[in-house]
Amino acid sequence: MLITLDYIPNREIELGELLTAVVVNSANVVNDIRENIRNLVGGRMNHYEKLINDAVDAALQELERKAQDRGYDGAIGVKIANPSLVEGGVEVVVYGNGFRYKAA
Repeated sequence: MLITLDYIPNREIELGELLTAVVVNSANVVNDIRENIRNLVGGRMNHYEKLINDAVDAALQELERKAQDRGYDGAIGVKIANPSLVEGGVEVVVYGNGFRYKAA
């Protein structure tokens, strides 16, 4: 469970450690050239949009997996650092704190 809020309404939790996930996906060179040409004439850069969306999804899944592997019920206060295009790819960093529900 990934939660962007810093709290869970009507639930008490035990806050855990900071968890991070980093994903770097490479671009396809042929698509990269096509996107650079599109950049000259304007328009949506669908290849890069998909590349970023896939990297964000993978990073969120990795963060959730890390939380579960460390015995947490999920991660709270989840943030996505500004995805950045790097030479030949995209880099995404996500982070949040692990949490456990307190017994009622």
